This record gives sequence, C-alpha cells and structure tokens, in this order.
Amino acid sequence: MKKLLLVLLVVAFSGVANAQDLSFGAKAGVNFATLTGDDVEDIDSRTAFHLGLVAEFLLSERFAIQPEVLYSAQGAEDSEATWKLDYVSIPVMAKFFVTEGLSLEAGPYVAFNVVSEVEMDGITVDLEEETESTDFGAALGLGYQLPMGVFFQGRYAMGLTDIATDTDAKNGVFQLSVGYKF
Repeated sequence: MKKLLLVLLVVAFSGVANAQDLSFGAKAGVNFATLTGDDVEDIDSRTAFHLGLVAEFLLSERFAIQPEVLYSAQGAEDSEATWKLDYVSIPVMAKFFVTEGLSLEAGPYVAFNVVSEVEMDGITVDLEEETESTDFGAALGLGYQLPMGVFFQGRYAMGLTDIATDTDAKNGVFQLSVGYKF
C-alpha cells in the first residue's frame, strides 16, 4: 500500500512540476462526515478536521487541475458509539473558473485508511481487520480565491466503494476549507 501511495503522489505532482503557471499551498478545515448506504440507519455525522497540501496547474484562463494530499478525519456517530475512519486522501480536482477567483471543482479521489476504530463507553476497538484499506470516490465543490492567495472551498466527497466487506456503507463528507497559495 505504501508503494501505491508513493506512485500516486509522484503521478499527481509530476505532470505539474515543470509548469509555468504552478502554485503550491496548504489548506485546513472542518469535516462533517457520515456513512451512507442500505446497512446504515439512525446515524449522525462526525465533526472532525482535514489538512493538507495543494498544487494548482493553470492550463488556461478558465481551467486548472488541482491535485491535493490531505489527512481527512471521517466516520460517523450515534448515541452509543463513534466510528473513526481517518484517511490520507488524494483528490485530483478539475477547476473551471466561472469568473476571476470563483471556481467550480469536480474530480476523483483515492483515500488510504490510516485509522479504523470505534469508541463505545470509553473503550476503543480496532476495526482494521473489518474495514477496507482503500476508498475510491468523487468530489464536487466550489472555491473562491482572493488576489492575495487566500482561498476558501466547500466540497462534498462521496465514496463509491464500501468501507467494509459484506456491508453497504460508504463514506460521505462535506468539507469547508480555508487555505493559502504561495
């Protein structure tokens, strides 16, 4: 899995390494994560965080590609337990600039599970054996960047694969971010 992550990082950033219209930055924000699917009932969202690095390769005045590497704390909660499903996520977003600074964003992501546990009554149980190590999905969002490099994003990322074997449960996370491009 570590080799696959390294290959994906190299591929995501190698195409933009020699670009003239390239910017790098960092971002952080809040996650409102939940699980969706037929096997998920009476569950609430888990409020957590995400943080990471971004690169933006401007292809034209109206179009850019933005690969990212994020640590994303996800999962869900109910009255009895908190499911913690944290990932290193690699989204590759296509950005269409509607007007100066304002962009529509869409793209796929691959995420690697790094924390998989449930907390009940003060007891933490490791779920690594029951959960999938990789999550694939798609994200859709909106972004706005100020001329000074500060940017804001709102995004919904929806898992397309089940988080565990023999269950219909997928990740869903709404993210609000703030960042800065150097």
